[in-house]
Amino acid sequence: MHSSGADASPAGSGPRSPAYTESSLDALREAGDELADATVAELFARGEMGEFNTLMRWFSTAGQELPKGLPEVARAYLEATAMPPSWVDWGEMEKARLFFIDNNVHISTALSFASMPACYVVPHVAKLLSATHSLEYPSRRMAETGQFTLYLMRPDAFEAGSRFIPAAQKVRLLHASIRYHLRQEGRWDVGRLGTPICQEDMIGGQMMFSIQVLDALHRLGVHISNEGADAYFYAWRVVGAMLGIDLAAMPRDLDEARLFSDLYMSRHMGPSEEGVRLTRQLIDLYEEVVPGTVLDPVVSAMIRHLVGDTAADWLDVPRSSLWDSAIRAAPALLGVLESIEDRSPLAAWALDRVGHFTSVLELSSLTRGRVMQYAVPERLKKEYGITSAGPRLNRWIPPTLTPDPSAAP
Repeated sequence: MHSSGADASPAGSGPRSPAYTESSLDALREAGDELADATVAELFARGEMGEFNTLMRWFSTAGQELPKGLPEVARAYLEATAMPPSWVDWGEMEKARLFFIDNNVHISTALSFASMPACYVVPHVAKLLSATHSLEYPSRRMAETGQFTLYLMRPDAFEAGSRFIPAAQKVRLLHASIRYHLRQEGRWDVGRLGTPICQEDMIGGQMMFSIQVLDALHRLGVHISNEGADAYFYAWRVVGAMLGIDLAAMPRDLDEARLFSDLYMSRHMGPSEEGVRLTRQLIDLYEEVVPGTVLDPVVSAMIRHLVGDTAADWLDVPRSSLWDSAIRAAPALLGVLESIEDRSPLAAWALDRVGHFTSVLELSSLTRGRVMQYAVPERLKKEYGITSAGPRLNRWIPPTLTPDPSAAP
């Protein structure tokens, strides 16, 4: 089921993909990423992964000459994935970038307090995340996510000298490396869970960083246009193709994304020890960012507001009658700020600047000012059993789930 995305058809052309069903998602659980998996397997078989990681620390910008001494299989992979898909609509990508600029603080909030907890509420995903080297460094995981998004939304993201394409290439190999370790050690219940970081889970992650972000903006009361929502989802569709998701299986628009996301979460979400632990780390991380201690409960209240009480209880997110009530006033406050922004170009410029600097400051606090590297782990943690933007005229409203008439009752 491998697709590099380079020769795939653009969204909107060709026949519609079939509605998602339990059986179609079961099939997606068996597939990984053939190109990246083959590359990683050969690097480990030849004992070249350590050398590869060392050389790749110096490879960080698109168009940069590949390091001398790079293993041939790695060179072939990097050359094959060095270009964005040929079908990319650059006008739509520019709309997505402007949408991000206009809503960057809100999107950062959604990524931090909705998307990441949504990952943790899927037990097998939480277990997988807990098995990586960055377990004791939740700031690293959050920083990598934030930095990846900022790279994507730069005006030169796909041009020579940008950092986005190399980051995508490394993330794709990182996923393949985790699949390799879990398979080699026999510590992943393939019969029950399918392939680790399978196509279904990769699309699920894509939904968490796209449509679930848009849902969170809606719950926050952020006014966004239909055009902006479509463009933001489109950008993550491009990202999905570059990260090895099969384009034929990927949702084509927000309606299909809703169908996939709802079915995926209903299939898999639930409580787990790993989910609770990861959520506690996330809360601790952001409580350190919040000045003082009086406002610490805001972090938990925001997560609970964005993911809902059921998921929050599974993740053991603390309750606070005061702050849980207060956070529900956020949409009204945002409405006032957006009203000022819409009426005054100067206020709009000032708020956008504040948003930009807030996002950069948040990322800087997580990275300690460093550029994050996406090294491929040579082994996973032993304690887990693994040893080796447009106008706001028409407010976007989340699409409703339309039952598939062909689905079995």
